[in-house]
Amino acid sequence: MQGLQAIVRTPRGRSDLARHFLVSFGAVALLVLAAQAAGARLPDAAALGVPVVAGLIWAPARAYPRCPVTRQLTHPDVTVTVRVGDPLALDADLVIGFADTFDTDLSGLRGQLLGRMYDGDLERLDSELDRALAAVVPRSVETRATKPRGKLKRYPLGTVATIGSPYRKVHCVASVRVDADVTARASVDDLWLSLGRLWAAIAREGPVDRVAVPIVEADPDLLIKMVVLSFVAQARTRAVARELTLVVRRPDAGAVDLLETRAFLAAL
Repeated sequence: MQGLQAIVRTPRGRSDLARHFLVSFGAVALLVLAAQAAGARLPDAAALGVPVVAGLIWAPARAYPRCPVTRQLTHPDVTVTVRVGDPLALDADLVIGFADTFDTDLSGLRGQLLGRMYDGDLERLDSELDRALAAVVPRSVETRATKPRGKLKRYPLGTVATIGSPYRKVHCVASVRVDADVTARASVDDLWLSLGRLWAAIAREGPVDRVAVPIVEADPDLLIKMVVLSFVAQARTRAVARELTLVVRRPDAGAVDLLETRAFLAAL
């Protein structure tokens, strides 16, 4: 149902629907004319109705947004895929956004990371983050008077703490600023900066086979484009990963315009 709605409710969907209808109508109409020229006798209603019915069947089938959406690029030689699913279930290195204080709250993907990859052991997760950040100079250090809850060290946006195992790494990137009341705030500029530093950090450690990025922001279409553009731009100068997979959670799938995503990837 969501796919049909995307076809009729979005300009690109309606454009694709019309284009596929006209192509199908024209092709079948030519076949009908050829049959009539060869001597076949068709009622006028059938001669018109057959191309129309064919177009009404063919156009929605061709325009329907399918997932996953995959694009194989040649420069750089990488594969970009957008799919619906569970990012933690993929066989890939994982990217998870954190606040600039790397607070390990239990919400969203950070909570799932803690529960499913660290068996709920918050101390172990914090210990790995601390080790990964040991060589990074904090941007500032809060006090309990200015930040009553959470961690006190603030790191520059784009700081990457790589944790996990050699078989599956988790690249934790500081992508949002968190206020004293633990309210996260981020701008488009902040996100673009963080993504550039993320890919550079992964490339420095050595290119990986596959990296998965969960799409969890309020504007998933914008985030998908920013992640893909920043990744491709970085991969054209140095290897980052052979495959980039952007994963949309199933409850959020309806917010993603797959037709626009398909057209965007095709244009790269």
